Parts: sequence; C-alpha cells; structure tokens
Amino acid sequence: MKKISFALILVMLTSLLIAQENDVAITVYNNRMALVKDVREMDLDKGKIEVNFRDVASTIDPTSVHFKSLTSPEDVSILEQNYEFDLVSQDKVLEKYIDQNITVFTKQDGPFTGKLLSHRGGSILLQMDAGNLKSVLSSAVINIDFPSLPEGLITRPTLVWHLNNDGRDGTHKAEVSYLAQNIDWHAEYVAVSKKEDTELELNSWVSIENQSGTDYENAKLKVVAGDVNLAQRPQRDRVRKGAVMMAESAQAPQFEEKAFFEYHLYTLQRRTTIKNNQIKQISLFPTATTKIDKIYLYNGARYGEDVRVNLEFKNSKETGLGIPLPMGKVRVYKEDEADEALEFVGEDFIDHTPKDEKVRLYVGNAFDIKGERTK
Repeated sequence: MKKISFALILVMLTSLLIAQENDVAITVYNNRMALVKDVREMDLDKGKIEVNFRDVASTIDPTSVHFKSLTSPEDVSILEQNYEFDLVSQDKVLEKYIDQNITVFTKQDGPFTGKLLSHRGGSILLQMDAGNLKSVLSSAVINIDFPSLPEGLITRPTLVWHLNNDGRDGTHKAEVSYLAQNIDWHAEYVAVSKKEDTELELNSWVSIENQSGTDYENAKLKVVAGDVNLAQRPQRDRVRKGAVMMAESAQAPQFEEKAFFEYHLYTLQRRTTIKNNQIKQISLFPTATTKIDKIYLYNGARYGEDVRVNLEFKNSKETGLGIPLPMGKVRVYKEDEADEALEFVGEDFIDHTPKDEKVRLYVGNAFDIKGERTK
C-alpha cells in the first residue's frame, strides 16, 4: 500500500485548494472593515449538494455572507452554511488515524510501524504487530507516514454550503460577498512649504493595511471616507508585526472620487493586488500646489506664552485643490536653501474636509516669538 507523509499531505491539500480564476472587488472603510465581493465559476450538480468555498478572509463575519448564482439566481439557494476554520495540523491528522496503522520515523532508530493508540502527553503510543507497545517521544519524530490522504481536512478557512439547485447542473458563475475585519485604510499627506511660506505643494497617499488573513489578487479597489456606523464593533489590537510596505505613485489621477450616500467613495482606476500582512500606499491625486497663509496664534489662557504657528489654505479649485480630502495626517516639510534638502517642520491631522472648506494645520510653536497677556 502506498504511504503518504504529513508533508506530502500538506502539498496535496494545498494543490486541491487552488481556485479557479475569480473576479475580486474590495471596498475598504475607515473602521478596519471591508466588503469583499468574489465572483467565481463553480461546478454545481442538480439537487441538494455540498460546496466548499475556500480562500476567504480568516477575519470574515460569517453572518454577513451573501451568495447568489449569477447564472441561475432563481434556482440556487443556500440551505445551510458552516464556517470551517479548524485548520490542518499534525495532531489533527493523527487524531484521524487512531486505531489505524502508521509508520513513525525518529532521529536515531526505527522506523516503527503499528496501530496508533494515542498521541497525547508528548509521546506517540503504538501497538506493534507482535502485540507489544512502543512509546515514541514526539520530540524525536522527524516524519510520519500515513496510509492515505484523510478526508475532511482544510488548510485555509472555508465556507461549507449545503445548496439546493433546482436548475441545470454544470458550471455556474456565482457571486459571494461578505464583511471582513482587520483591513483598514487612511489618507496621508506630504506638504512642502515654498516661496517664503506662501505656497504649499501637497502630495496625497491612500494607505491600505491588510491583516485579514488572505490576499486579494488583481482586485478592484474602492475606499469609503466617512463614519459608517457598526451596531457591534469588535475591539481588536492593531498588530503590525510582519507588515510589508509597498508604495505606488503616478502623476495621473489614480482614484475617481464621487459622493456616495452620505460619504465619499474613491475608486482606483485600475486593479491592484493587496497581500496579507502588507501596507500598500497608492497615490490619491496628482501633486497640487495651493496658496497658504502663515498665521501666528496666541491664547495665553490655553497655551501660556507659546505662540502657535498655523498654515491655512482653502480646499478649492481656485487655490489648486477642490476635491474632498479624506481624514489623515499631514507632514509638512520646508526646503533648506543651503543644500536644497527637505527638512521636517511639523505635522497635524485633518478631518474629512469637503471642498471649499478651510484647512488649518498646526505645525509647531514659534521659537523667537512669545506671548504675554496684558490687562
């Protein structure tokens, strides 16, 4: 009988999970949530059938899943859905082979072939052909051969559906949508003060942070600026371990902006791949130059003798802008004329700013100016 090692099991399972070409669209919100739309071709038999839908985000909200056959929407319906996230491991494979023969290879002696009785407590207990028992320390095991590929194992989170297909059997194009957590976006701006602080050169970036547990290959990307209410918002730690930064820039407008409900929707005018554990930056709009005013603000009751330095500009077409600006951090730089190097002079956050509204950036306190209250 041909035997299969645990390593080979993983390879075979992974090859079985290679999905057909699909069409993915993702809309990312400001509250670490995204709406994923996944269109795939599926082979559906007629009648009551079971379908595995793999390669979904590990942070999926299973209660938000919506399934529709685009080929025959009236004939296909979901009777039951299960979200399987108990992924394959050596312990789970061993569990399926209790009371069956396996072969264990160790660092020093063996191999040992026998009926698996137990694999708990740091050791594997085998009943050998002669009837005697053999205990092998788990730490000494280098490989295990199993008689065949076990059923019911998954290497990635999977939606398992029980469908009823009253229509034709064969290939159906199906659309699946769901909400996923731990994917976020925010805007960042780089501003350069020029011409004696009378002009500001503004660059903008959309930063996508994906920790949802899956990649989105060649996806249509939209981001929504606005405060979308969630009835129950789970509190999750923002973990950045292992994140990879990637940046994409271009002079032509990459995002098309429009009002949408009570928010603003920005649609990337091309497809992009968003990998898991990646921070991707994409240019929001081409470099814009706007007129600014430098304003010194003194408020002795709040800031003591400090005089705050603010840069103000109007978000209008007349001043070189005129598009809704998403909430984000603005970092301000100024060129040192001695070597033409840009030096950091301060940063501030802006809120979602409609067009034709004024933007005020607090960049720091004046060094040579102090305030004093007089009666």
